[in-house]
Amino acid sequence: MPFLGQDWRSPGWRWIKTEDGWKRCESFSPELEDENSQLNNNISHTVILTDDEEEIYRTEDCEFAAKKRKKDHFRNNTKSQCFYREKWIYVHKESTRERHGYCTLGEAFNRLDFSSAIQDIRRFNYVVKLLQLIAKSQLTSLSGAAQKNYFHILDKIVRKVLEDQHNPRLIKDLLQDLSSTLCILIRGVGKSVLVGNINIWICRLETILTWQQQLKNLQMNKQVNNGLTLSDLPLHMLNNILYRFSDGWDIITLGQVTPTLYMLSEDRQLWKKLCQYHFAEKQFCRHLILSEKGHIDWKLMYFALQKCYPIKEQYGDTLHFCRHCSILFWKDTGHPCTANDPDTCFMPVSPQHFIDLFKF
Repeated sequence: MPFLGQDWRSPGWRWIKTEDGWKRCESFSPELEDENSQLNNNISHTVILTDDEEEIYRTEDCEFAAKKRKKDHFRNNTKSQCFYREKWIYVHKESTRERHGYCTLGEAFNRLDFSSAIQDIRRFNYVVKLLQLIAKSQLTSLSGAAQKNYFHILDKIVRKVLEDQHNPRLIKDLLQDLSSTLCILIRGVGKSVLVGNINIWICRLETILTWQQQLKNLQMNKQVNNGLTLSDLPLHMLNNILYRFSDGWDIITLGQVTPTLYMLSEDRQLWKKLCQYHFAEKQFCRHLILSEKGHIDWKLMYFALQKCYPIKEQYGDTLHFCRHCSILFWKDTGHPCTANDPDTCFMPVSPQHFIDLFKF
């Protein structure tokens, strides 16, 4: 019976027990042969890592490196790896008589059903924010299998955005943070811990640059609708819509639609409410910005405070943690809590709290 190795140095390989011991089972398929033939036709590539146009390889030395990178990347994306799709997991931080080992960030990321969560509009922003936080600080802590799953989910997110054209700004910010992290890690190879072949990481960086270009060239389809439009709504309803937003960039974007919405989006009271929602009064005093007329410029204050302090996060649905059972789960999965009053045990988990759960 094949054994699926969980070794961090080579996760996901298939192993078979023989008389001489355990041996790795190599997979040969027509897909690999087709990939090799395609590599011969497309191997002229140069990777740019920084804004200063620092090149990893010179053009004349790139032929062999590009071929090897794509072979490694293809082997890394073979279908031998299988990911769990669980609705809830047990989070254990130490060994007990009943359980041995502990749950890591990579294991939780693999086992929870994030792949299906991005199809739910309530959970989409939550998953994107989690991927962004992992890209900033936790990418090297993921196992090889978790990294593969990370980029698999990211690929599905980019495809979804390109198809339905929703939330492109969020994905652009995520890819920018991820590409910056990869540039630093690839330049400092040998100083930092990168699980996997360096060629795989360079190929992943090339993929990210391709995604960024696709999103940059994304053209919004103009919807043809002969019915009621946003401009037909009365002013008080348009104003009510703007007051429902919790992100300043969303207000600015909506204000670019029509002159009327622009006028409403520049309302001082609107930006004051937004600042009061996200920040404390003590923080206002440290970053007072006055306009030419001597009034407080709440709009500029919002973006100034945003650079110094975290804003409140709003999500349609989040993961929840049961303090009684130590279970991490999606809210609508019907977690079987054994407490007398289960509702008092549940607490919502923000993306940052999700990462902090696995810091030992």
